[in-house]
Order: sequence, then structure tokens, then C-alpha cells
Amino acid sequence: MRRWLALLVAATTSVVLIALLVPMALLIRAVAENGAMARATASAESVSVAVGTPELPVAVEQVARPVTVFLPDGRTLGAPAPRSDAVRLAATGRSVTAAASGGREVLVSAQSPEGAAVIRVFVPDDELLRGVREAWLALAGLGLALVVLGIVLADRLALAVTRPVVGLAGVSHRLAGGDLAARAEPGGPPEVRSVALALNHLAGRIGDLLTAERESVADLSHRLRTPLTGLRLDVEALRDPEEAARVGARVDALERAVSAVITDARRRSAGRETCDATGVVRERVRFWSVLAEDQGRDVSVSLPPGELPVAVGGEELAACVDALLGNVFAHTPEGASLSVRLAPHPSRAVLTVSDSGPGFDASLLERGSSGGGSTGLGLDIARRTAESSGGHLSVTSSPAGGASVEVVLTRA
Repeated sequence: MRRWLALLVAATTSVVLIALLVPMALLIRAVAENGAMARATASAESVSVAVGTPELPVAVEQVARPVTVFLPDGRTLGAPAPRSDAVRLAATGRSVTAAASGGREVLVSAQSPEGAAVIRVFVPDDELLRGVREAWLALAGLGLALVVLGIVLADRLALAVTRPVVGLAGVSHRLAGGDLAARAEPGGPPEVRSVALALNHLAGRIGDLLTAERESVADLSHRLRTPLTGLRLDVEALRDPEEAARVGARVDALERAVSAVITDARRRSAGRETCDATGVVRERVRFWSVLAEDQGRDVSVSLPPGELPVAVGGEELAACVDALLGNVFAHTPEGASLSVRLAPHPSRAVLTVSDSGPGFDASLLERGSSGGGSTGLGLDIARRTAESSGGHLSVTSSPAGGASVEVVLTRA
């Protein structure tokens, strides 16, 4: 926008200056020519006064320019010059000016007792254009200075408009990335300030709606505790100990899931957290390694030597790792190897979980569907974890023939 405004002002200023400076340049040239011709005419008239008198040769010599006097008897005085058609026309009693080689000639007719004499004064082109070039250069410099000044002023004006707009774009990108605390600083023209205030109001409204939604989820989860308590009492009343233990384990799992929903809702409403990805991934891989050893799976782990902070909470990242490893154990046969790799990048951290199972089913990316009879929420959890940190998730085929899930996280 700054460039377009600068070009627009430069074009407009150039057109205006051309409309003003070109006539002015022509006027300067005309004034210079008229002044030179007027001086030449005055010199010719001063000589014409002496025509027919003995002082004519002296008058011709006193003129500081080439002067030629054509006498009626055919003789000439002063600088040699051809008797042109203009001279013959002036001999009829008319004073004229005519173009000549290298300039112009002024012809003044003067009457003497012998007849009409013609006084010719030659004006060279250098005298006709004396000072014109310097004046034109001064006008061109003035025009260029005005164009540059206009561009500078236009750039300052454009900057005053574009800087708030760029700030609004940055705030909108931060909001899209999940930073609901981002706010725009109202500034610039009234229209831009109005947009900034509207964007701030929208951000506040989005935050209020999300907070209300999460509190509703947490409240609904709390309400589920009452029927869970009743269900636990019914389980304790069962006579078959094995049946009671089995159903009780299911009730415990359901209660843990409800607690996790409450914790997740409140954690998300509290804002973005950070954690050490290296430590979280190492701890979760150690946990799953016991089951991998029981199933005869080879586990390959590659982690950075030091801490790797990422813009996601520790519990959320642990749930993501559990979901990915759980998918491997659920959708690959026993004995299939798996690999966990965490690699740091300048602004990202990439977690890759791959296996040597039967391959990748594209339906696993769809929430609520799975090719293996599960709920299909495992990869959705990993995807939401990546997107909450400003990253993304992708699934491809691994070199071993199975699936390779790549979770890109933003570094804190």
C-alpha cells in the first residue's frame, strides 16, 4: 500500500508540475528572445538616427554588435552581410525581422536624401537563449524536489495508515493461533481505530464464549458424579465378587475420564501452558516400554540431550503421546516394532511415532471413526494438541511399511 500511494502521489505531482512548468519554460524562452530582439532593435534605431549624416560611420562603430548599413547607392557600412530578400523588403520602407543562419536579423528602414537605407543588426542564437538553459535546469530541479517531497509525505501518510493495519493483521493471526489475550492498539485514521476496537471486542467475546463453554463442560462433568456415586453403590451391592470387581473397574475408569474432562476444561480456560517435551516423552515411553516388552516389540527412542520447552501443557502432551502409542498397540500385531523420535528445530519441535505394522488407514484421521473398531479419538487428541500449540499433525507411511505420525509443536 505504501508503494502504491507513493506511485500515485508521484504520478499526480508530475502531471501537475508538467502542466505548470512547461508553459513557464516556454514563457522564459519567449521573454529571453523578446529581450534580445528588443535590444537589437534599439541598437538599429540608434544607428538609423545618423543615416544621411557624416556621423554614420562613427555611430556604426559605437554599437557593440554586428551592424550592417545598406546605403541607397548600393554601398554597405559595418560588418559584411548579404543583401537578402528581407533586406530588399526593408528597403521599401518597412522594418522587419527575419531568420538567418545562426540567429536572427533585425532590419530597420531609415530615409535619407538619397533614398531608403536599411540598418541590419544580427542577433546570434546564443544571445537569443542566454540564461534560458540555466532557468530550465532550475525549474527541473524545483520540480524534482517537489516530486521527492510529495513522495516522502505520501510515504509518511501511508505509514500512518499501514502500520495500524499491519498490527491488526498480527493480532488476528495471534487470535487464530489460540492467543485469546492478544489485543490491538487503536491508532491511525478513525476507520482503522474503529476496526481495532471491533477486533478487540470480538476477541473479548470469543474469550467469554469459550470460558462459558468450558465451565459448562466442567459443570456437566460435576453433575455426572452423582449418578456415578449411585452406580458405585450398586456395584458394591453385587453378590458375585468377580462381577463386582469387573464392573467396579469400569466405574473407576469412567470416574477418571470425568475427572480428566474437568481438569482439561479448567486448564484450557486458564491459558496456554508450557512443558519440557523431552522429559514428558521419555517418561511416557518408559511407561509403555513394559507392555512393549511383554508383546515382544522393539522400541527405538531418539530424544534431544537437553530440555526442549514446547507451548503445550505437560498433561496434554502426555495424553498426546499415550494416544499415539496406544494406537500402535491397538492397530498393529504383537511383535511389530515402533520408533519414537523427538527432534528440535529453530522454532518447532517434531514428535514422530512410527511402526512396522500393516499400514495406515486414512479413516483414522476422522474424528469418531476408525478402521480398527475404536472410537477414532486417538489421532484427534494428538491433532488438537498440535494445533493448540500452533503446530499441526500429519500421517504418512513409515519406511518399515507401517504408519508414521508426525506431530509438530511450537517451541516455547
